[in-house]
Amino acid sequence: MKKLKLIWDFYGDDAVPIAEHHQIHLNEFVEREKLPLKITGTHTFSPQHAVAYIVVYESEMIRVRDLLRPHRGEWYVED
Repeated sequence: MKKLKLIWDFYGDDAVPIAEHHQIHLNEFVEREKLPLKITGTHTFSPQHAVAYIVVYESEMIRVRDLLRPHRGEWYVED
């Protein structure tokens, strides 16, 4: 099954701690909604730009997107 990464971008001096805090809420959402994938994370591009993300199956994307309203999404490719 195809997987998508739903992404929230954060900018500014507090971008990194805000992204890390947002990941906590994404983990809570995964548990509350009993999602089959438990993949969340953060990535820091610079001290002024960080992202938080959740990975979902394509079949769940619309429901999760409508509930959480991410800024953007991309196909997820495992390393």
